Amino acid sequence: MLRRTLLMLATSLVTVYAVGDAKAACSPDYSGVTLTVATQTGPYIASALKLGADEWSKKTCGKVNVVEFPWSELYPKIATSLTSGDATFDMVSFAPAWLPDFVPYLTEMPKDMQSGKDWDDIEPAYRERLMVWDGKIYSQSMDGDVHTYTYRKDLFDDPKEKDAFKAKYGYDLAPPKTWKQYLDIAEFFQRPDKGLWGTAEAFRRGGQQFWFFFSHAAAYTNNPNYPGAMFFDPETMDAQINNPGWVKGLEEYIRASKLGPPNALNFSFGEVNAAVAGGQVAESIGWGDTGVIAADPKQSKISGKVGSAVLPGSDEIWNAKIKKWDKFPEVLPGPFMAFGGWQIAVPKAGKNQQAAWDFVKTLTSPEVSGQAAITGGTGVNPYRKSHTANLELWSKIFTPQEAKEYLGAQADSINGKNVALDMRLPGYFSYTEVVEIELGKALAGQTTPQAALDAMAKEWNRLTDEFGRDKQLAAYRAAMGLPPKK
Repeated sequence: MLRRTLLMLATSLVTVYAVGDAKAACSPDYSGVTLTVATQTGPYIASALKLGADEWSKKTCGKVNVVEFPWSELYPKIATSLTSGDATFDMVSFAPAWLPDFVPYLTEMPKDMQSGKDWDDIEPAYRERLMVWDGKIYSQSMDGDVHTYTYRKDLFDDPKEKDAFKAKYGYDLAPPKTWKQYLDIAEFFQRPDKGLWGTAEAFRRGGQQFWFFFSHAAAYTNNPNYPGAMFFDPETMDAQINNPGWVKGLEEYIRASKLGPPNALNFSFGEVNAAVAGGQVAESIGWGDTGVIAADPKQSKISGKVGSAVLPGSDEIWNAKIKKWDKFPEVLPGPFMAFGGWQIAVPKAGKNQQAAWDFVKTLTSPEVSGQAAITGGTGVNPYRKSHTANLELWSKIFTPQEAKEYLGAQADSINGKNVALDMRLPGYFSYTEVVEIELGKALAGQTTPQAALDAMAKEWNRLTDEFGRDKQLAAYRAAMGLPPKK
């Protein structure tokens, strides 16, 4: 009897110590807490959140439930939840352009997260612009987004291709400095009989198409002589989307649609990546995912042959103030921070705000985000200085030359002197919906580029008046980094 009692006591003590050790391993201890985060249908971004969830669970013993919605449904789902004040989501992931609409319903980032080495490691373009509204930090970048150029080095380095290209166009085959060169290259490699096409971009409504169009237009509309005038006149808030710079951009975007695979008009960004990785196209533009996926031998037929560069630019840019083309002594590169990189924030209605912000800290830490950035399909592109400075990190997927070009293109674009910021103001979803409707008509040949853009401008001006012109002007100037209008 005594032996049995001692055995039971020993067993109980072992159990108590085991539970204690498990608790000690949870730091901080969020066992019993389940967080819910809203995001778009994966794998892009959703898989990055799941990667972060696994790491956070190991550290804190808490759980994260990732709820996915199709891209077209994400904004209304989040907006409905926030405005109704329910606690459906502990965290929401979203486009930076939606932040102005969501700010009234979000908590501010804890002050202790706004300093230290992890904070300083975030690129200023994200930390000081896209995470901020009205001087306060409401969200955390979990992805860096800037459009760059991707090309097949095996084709560009082939002596026969180089000779033939120069004979036809009169200049060397190389990553294009201008959009005319980009279209020349696409035309040169358009070889349907050999299963090779010129380029791949997103052209499908609801498939991120308008950001690709904006990238073409940025080269002709983001004028350093009149900052902030790409989308609207920063003095009057009159829409600029139908000026000659935008017309040129749309004409070339339409031209690019005719130099892609037969089903190019149905391409979203996912199909763009598949076409590039499948060796179907000679060049492409898009987010950094393209280069990572194309370099991955598990997903790509052109692994080891992937080149990267900054987007093409122009030596002539429309000046919306004087309504004339400004001529520059050399071509200005035209990097565009398309989308700007996914943000994650914590709603005021959430019941687990402290745990939610702790998850955000883990998700976006240099270690976890670095792993996501080199994993094809997560949708995470570099947004930390350490992401682009760590060549060893990228050697897992890139050859040394590939890594050098890829990281150089990312860093040079983000920090470019004439980098164009994406539009960001209340009602963004409504403005871009108008763009998509008219783009579809223009791509289908149902209307001219000028007529399509005139229709966009008319509706943009109506929306601006509906939302409140003075309020929209103040928001737009802030988003473009301009001081308040006196």
